[in-house]
Amino acid sequence: MPEQTVPCTYFAQAGPDNTDRALELAFGRARALGIGHVVVPSTTGATGRKALQLRRDEQVVVVTHSAGFVRPNQQEMPADVRQELIAAGAQVITCQHALGGVGRAVRRKLGSYQIDEIIAFTLRTMCQGVKVACELALMAADCGAIPVGPEIVSLGGTGGGVDAALVVRAANAQDLFDLRVLELICKPRCWE
Repeated sequence: MPEQTVPCTYFAQAGPDNTDRALELAFGRARALGIGHVVVPSTTGATGRKALQLRRDEQVVVVTHSAGFVRPNQQEMPADVRQELIAAGAQVITCQHALGGVGRAVRRKLGSYQIDEIIAFTLRTMCQGVKVACELALMAADCGAIPVGPEIVSLGGTGGGVDAALVVRAANAQDLFDLRVLELICKPRCWE
């Protein structure tokens, strides 16, 4: 492949105020590259709804927090919202966080960080949204919602909504080091 110059948008601040623009940029890049899958996080359904409004031919995969993430035995996304997203054409998946499942339990119980959380902290050096986008690609691949190998667009955010978008080649969690971040579409330049 010859050299390419591809723009990356840098937001002044992290956070949900960037959601609409990040989604526009992500879907625009997916179309430019002929990418068929766009993966978005959504806990309330708001980001999932916005993604569905922008899609044309792309399959939208909405990834929720695992049950018990906030409160034991509870799913954050209401069942009726989940059904609404599915009826509108999204694939909605819920599974263990790829970078904070069993390792988080060890930290909480024994006060010792495990490798999955160390990887998460390392990815956060780019920003929280980049970490989330990488994690969602692993989770969606593990659920069979996206293919491993072909390019996909994955988004992540900081404190709700989305503020980072990547073109990646997804991998299953057990093959984490085969995940490839091919392009940064957008991300916050400053974050805390």
